[in-house]
Amino acid sequence: MTNGSMMTNAIAPQHAERPPEPASDRAGKIETHGTDYIPDAERHGRARSLFSVWAASNVTYLYLVLGGTLILLGLNLFEALAVVVAGNVFWLLVGFLSITGPVSGSPSEVVTRTMYGIRGNRIFNLVLGWVIGVAYEAINLSIGALAGFALVELFFGDASFPIQVLIVLVTALITFTISVFGHATIVKLSGWFTWVLLACLAVLAFFVVQHANFSYQLPPDQQLHGGALWAVAAIGFTIIASSPLSWGTGADYSRYLPANISRKAVMGWTALGGFIPAVVLGTLGVLAGTVVDMTDPQSSLSTLLPAWFYPVFLLVIVVGSITNNVLTAYSTGLALLAAGIPWKRSVTVIFDAVIAVAITSYALFISNFFDTLNSILELTVALLGPALAIYAADIVLRRNSYDGHQLHDERPNSPFWYFHGVNLPGVTALVVGTGVAVLFADTTLFIGPISQALGGADLSAIVGPLLAAVIYVVMTILQRRATRPASADRTEPVMEGAAR
Repeated sequence: MTNGSMMTNAIAPQHAERPPEPASDRAGKIETHGTDYIPDAERHGRARSLFSVWAASNVTYLYLVLGGTLILLGLNLFEALAVVVAGNVFWLLVGFLSITGPVSGSPSEVVTRTMYGIRGNRIFNLVLGWVIGVAYEAINLSIGALAGFALVELFFGDASFPIQVLIVLVTALITFTISVFGHATIVKLSGWFTWVLLACLAVLAFFVVQHANFSYQLPPDQQLHGGALWAVAAIGFTIIASSPLSWGTGADYSRYLPANISRKAVMGWTALGGFIPAVVLGTLGVLAGTVVDMTDPQSSLSTLLPAWFYPVFLLVIVVGSITNNVLTAYSTGLALLAAGIPWKRSVTVIFDAVIAVAITSYALFISNFFDTLNSILELTVALLGPALAIYAADIVLRRNSYDGHQLHDERPNSPFWYFHGVNLPGVTALVVGTGVAVLFADTTLFIGPISQALGGADLSAIVGPLLAAVIYVVMTILQRRATRPASADRTEPVMEGAAR
């Protein structure tokens, strides 16, 4: 997206112009909108700007680690590469959810009122949107800080405690300042971040590919076959899928686009922005795993890189943690607003920053809580997968028809009040889908009984979402049939919002 206003074309006034940035959403100034509806007069931008927004946030060290993990699990080169691609196909789902932004003029945290009801959605956003989001912020901030520590040690031989604290605070300050400024600033900076990070990624790829063992195979007595192979592949698939499944907030970054913008373009640019860097970095992690021990990738990768590039690599880890956290912090701020916290959006982001820095400091300087937190987050796939599936099912059921004004009506007689503010199909589908997904999960912290019976296969990323979507669709259709006579006296727009 190109920011700023365009001159009026006096020669060809019949051609549509790109609208300028409104005062409410201008790069370099604090965005004034929170979760409220974005009027048509303030819509601006192009769908392709979504590519850099998502690409910048996904050139992250995590994908290298995940790719290397597949080799550690015992997969061979081509099996691991297939799992990387398959798990990242879920970026299509993230792109699909993004199409609700332009039509509703609202963030995902508000669109989900259609699925869980006004009150149910507040709890949903508090738990999935904020609690889990802040935990991810702390993990990202920790990863960036550790790379920062290594960078200082590389040049100065030691990173003292005060220096480590300073690195955490500076990394957090940069991250959350960008999030405070908001949407237009994120879009503007994402373009620069994307191309710089992708250029560094290209250099990294050159050195990793140069050393990779493309004929990598485990010894015959260690190779996986049959059920054991499928069980490990399923675990790897869930690990890779966990990243796209953690992004159920696509509408947050597309809601400023014009309502009549191409849905395919919104979906495509969003999906590509996440898919390409995730697959490339995951692939590099797999290739690196064929020649070095990826149990400590930050140190191991240094043996594949020339001395001059290793500091750049560490800096890329730091910057990648920042760009990833910028989007996370922006969305968790919106989640607090959607949960009913009566603050300004900028204040919610600052509050997030304080909590995330506190958790990070505790994890890095006081205990081994970092590992515990990471283990807990492994289980969130069982919750996030069904949530995204319900969202997608709702889009299909409503044919992406979301009335932005009705979405912001929180009165008891609003179309999305349902039963005492709770939509039973959405809540039931989420609870049951999550519960069953847990039974199929295989994580460091917990192994579900069904997964154990299947030889350790983790099918939580498949079974949970599918079951949740089916339950939601069936219950919603039955709910509509039951309430249709009672809604006959409503006006047509309200009928569409409530039962379409």
